[in-house]
Amino acid sequence: MTAFSLGTFGFPEVHADDRPIKLALRKGLALLVYVAEAKGAVARDVVATLLWPESPGETGRARLRRLLHRIEQTLGQPVFETDRASVRWSPAIALKVDTHLFESACDRGDFEQACRIYRSDFLAGFALDDCPEFDDWAFFRREALRGRLMNALERLVQDKNAAGEHFAATVHAGRLVELDPLSEVYGRHLIRSLLLAGDRSAAERHHAALTQRLRDELGVAPEAETEALMSPAATALAVPTTRYVKGAGVHLAYQTYGSGPLDILVMPGFVSHVERAWEHPASRTFLASLMKLGRLIVFDRRGIGLSDRVGSAPGIDVTAEDIGTVLRATNARRVVLFGASECGPACIKFAVDEPRLVAGLILFGALAKGCWSQDYPHALRASQYDAWRQQLVAQWGGPVGIETFAPSLARDAQARAWWAGLLRAASSPGGISAVLEAFRDADVRHLLAQIAVPTLVLHRRGDRAVRIAAGRDIASRINGAEFVELDGNDHWFFAGDQQPVLAAIGGFMKRTL
Repeated sequence: MTAFSLGTFGFPEVHADDRPIKLALRKGLALLVYVAEAKGAVARDVVATLLWPESPGETGRARLRRLLHRIEQTLGQPVFETDRASVRWSPAIALKVDTHLFESACDRGDFEQACRIYRSDFLAGFALDDCPEFDDWAFFRREALRGRLMNALERLVQDKNAAGEHFAATVHAGRLVELDPLSEVYGRHLIRSLLLAGDRSAAERHHAALTQRLRDELGVAPEAETEALMSPAATALAVPTTRYVKGAGVHLAYQTYGSGPLDILVMPGFVSHVERAWEHPASRTFLASLMKLGRLIVFDRRGIGLSDRVGSAPGIDVTAEDIGTVLRATNARRVVLFGASECGPACIKFAVDEPRLVAGLILFGALAKGCWSQDYPHALRASQYDAWRQQLVAQWGGPVGIETFAPSLARDAQARAWWAGLLRAASSPGGISAVLEAFRDADVRHLLAQIAVPTLVLHRRGDRAVRIAAGRDIASRINGAEFVELDGNDHWFFAGDQQPVLAAIGGFMKRTL
């Protein structure tokens, strides 16, 4: 039996027993890729609509039958298993797909192998002009794979520098800069690695090039941390340490800072990045202020930020399990959970499941249910939520949503550049779409009455992302919960006036001790 391989990083290629096969049919190539990526049967109607969107149903199905026949003629043998309703690659065919090999390498932590496999973006330079749905599918798949590549490269930079292999780290950091030239974090990875490798002149050249790009493209100057790298007195290793713990087959990125009688675990919302969270001055100031109250713990949920990317959205139960994994890795004692926005429900779940570990629960701008229902009018209707989610996905890569999440920072060029870079580093359009879709269906109202730990609910009156009525509702359902209304309209806890937020948290933690 012939062994087939399908290369999709770059223009699609087909090989049979390592011999290239020329398949001139662009829709034939598209069909091979789509069916291979599915890893199973796909409906004939779906494929016909994907490749011939303007054709009536029967005409599309007839064209699909002819195309399947022509592909097998070109390949020289039957490769499909079909029935009246579906088509799939024959299980008897030995098929290798480079995207599957790439994801498998990422899953097992072999990031060097993964980065070798990824030689170009998924289906780069390949499109079907009359098939917008196929091109949309390819776009989301491309962005998801690209996100996993960037995650793998960041892991390699960290691992190589930690092992003293600084020259190797510069190679991976350079690739990151090529992928996102406007990212100061990636630029710093490269500059820092070059300094550690002893090549200060190259570090200075890359610093100058990064400064020029930021000025020309974004109209901003480099951040203080970028400038500090080039100071002769600066030590290149004086950066936060990101560690990893494996739980349920997934590596979770986390950091700890400071000390104190209580631990404070912060979960900021639908996206996070444990390193980039420190890059914005307001975010850094807020987190540093929390360090004065206790030992700070931050981590990225599975599929988000520097944690392993996964094929499914992290639901509330899974995220609560990940909280426990990180707390065990940090030898947490008594922890105050700070759950903002979409992360509030997972913190609620953990507080109910593990009350002996939880000293207190703080919810900021949170909801108990993802979308509207007759008995929960505090959230967007499902159709409104989906429209909002689609807008985020369509504008991903730019500072999408900042006008809603942080009106006070919406006109700040540095804040916009930071938010856009964090989004690109934290997830991909396809990945974040699945995360938000999962939250839309979340509902933890039944857990609120079971919370037996001290609880503080904070909400800004003018919050544009989550109505204050949602905060009032949560507080009313938790026995003994304290509810504090704050001035302002920022949804991000660190945006706007931080002092009332920090004062409320500080007072709560003193009462919790």
